[in-house]
Amino acid sequence: MPADTRPLAIALMGPTASGKTALALEWAARFGGEIVSVDSALVYRGLDIGAAKPNAEEQARVPHHLIDVRDPWQTYSAADFARHARVAVEGIVARGALPILAGGTGLYFRALLQGLSPMPEADPAVRAQLEAEAAERGWAALHAELGRIDPVAAARIHATDPQRIQRALEVYRLSGRTMTDWQREARPAAERFPCRVLKLAVAPQDRAVLHERIERRFDAMLDAGFLDEMRALRALPALRDHPAPLDLPAIRAVGYRQAWEHLDGITSAAELRDRAIFATRQLAKRQLTWLRGELDLRLFDPQRQSDALRDAVHAFMASV
Repeated sequence: MPADTRPLAIALMGPTASGKTALALEWAARFGGEIVSVDSALVYRGLDIGAAKPNAEEQARVPHHLIDVRDPWQTYSAADFARHARVAVEGIVARGALPILAGGTGLYFRALLQGLSPMPEADPAVRAQLEAEAAERGWAALHAELGRIDPVAAARIHATDPQRIQRALEVYRLSGRTMTDWQREARPAAERFPCRVLKLAVAPQDRAVLHERIERRFDAMLDAGFLDEMRALRALPALRDHPAPLDLPAIRAVGYRQAWEHLDGITSAAELRDRAIFATRQLAKRQLTWLRGELDLRLFDPQRQSDALRDAVHAFMASV
């Protein structure tokens, strides 16, 4: 078999608050890299503190891509991400730099590195019909309908996630086949990814350590002015006048939904903290579940196995 002569890239995955940002910055500085954010919250302008977005100094120190590419009232699909990220990666390679794909959104990684199943494209008429039904019956009722049609997808999609409920029902109504059926189909042979990729993930082996990091980080976000950030978002005319802002993907990001409801007077400050930390822990749990299902992925505890992680990266970089 001929040697794989493609340029190198590193995919750095992991649950929220696992330390990916610091590692990506360190490796970019050491190996002449540029960072491609693989995070469904960082694509939105204005989601800074609560999304743990790299700050201005960090973004100035190392080139970053796919941060702040959409306004918070807009949508951004995995297919959009895959298309834009591939262009970014090709540009990084053309500049002779190392692409470092860093983030925690598993669907984005899968869309970029493996391709997406050939499901029907979005249909505005069907989406409008589903939105009308949701306004009349509620998204919980549509989630229950999805459970009868596609229980596997319904178990994976939360009842408070209207975008994904809508998409799963849209696929079924357009094709007569469930989203699960489509996803089980072999993906079309996507154009070969332009790099040879080392897939790494970082996560503490002790779940309590991750939970503590999540708590500390959310408290730091509050101290840094997260609620002021949320007030500024709520004041934007497109969000202030939106009929259902809590249904927008940006505002459903962990922490943001809970902060919005707190500023609506629904919860106290203590309840905001508890609910946001709980939601972040649940996100981390889902991310870890996804990571365990990824083939050719090497998982390291960044504290206990830092030497092994460093050796894996150096060995890969020396394999050219």
